[in-house]
Amino acid sequence: MTRLDNFDKQRAARSLKGLWELLDADERQFLINNLRVERFKKNEVIYKEGDQPTNLLCLLSGKVKIYREGLGGRILINRVLRAVQYFGYRASMAGEAYITSAAAFEESVIVIVPMLALYHLMDSNTRLCHFFMHALAADLGKADQRVVSITQKHVRGRLAETLLDLLDVYGYGNDGETLDLHITREDMANLSNMTTSNAIRTLSAFAEEGLVEVHGRFIKLIDVEALQSISNNG
Repeated sequence: MTRLDNFDKQRAARSLKGLWELLDADERQFLINNLRVERFKKNEVIYKEGDQPTNLLCLLSGKVKIYREGLGGRILINRVLRAVQYFGYRASMAGEAYITSAAAFEESVIVIVPMLALYHLMDSNTRLCHFFMHALAADLGKADQRVVSITQKHVRGRLAETLLDLLDVYGYGNDGETLDLHITREDMANLSNMTTSNAIRTLSAFAEEGLVEVHGRFIKLIDVEALQSISNNG
């Protein structure tokens, strides 16, 4: 983790979409005065399960995964984040320690706002309260859907859903077909709640069926409609 002391804090604050627009001039200056910007290297841990939450985090650039360690040290990736998304604040609002960990998929720049500063703003800004209430409710809905998917779908359905979710979050690269993400088979498995060997076999089967093309850690989606059908059918 590297603190970017020379980073333009006003530009960082203006990048906080959804939040910045809800603040008046004094609140905006208060936010600028209290935030900091830090860079995390690829695979660097941002926070760990069991840590005490003290900050609102916003991914300014890069990619981040939220994950949890299960029985036997097995990792389950709960979700992946793109710029600009907020994270790390739910545990503080719930008055508990982190129940997940977060790490950078690739080099990432993150805006960090102390929760005490956020609570100060929320004390007098009801629109800001509504903003985070909506964000938490939306995340809860997605979590409920994910529980059903990872517990009831077969491996093909889970992997197809993972590929479609990654497409929704990160989109395509410059060629308009390849996922804009450099992902390992292990991370693909952890996103799909399966073993790495199952993820490799299933991805290879998709490639043989002409649904995807695999080039190292890059995946080209050839038939999105067919993947959607597999995901829907479980």
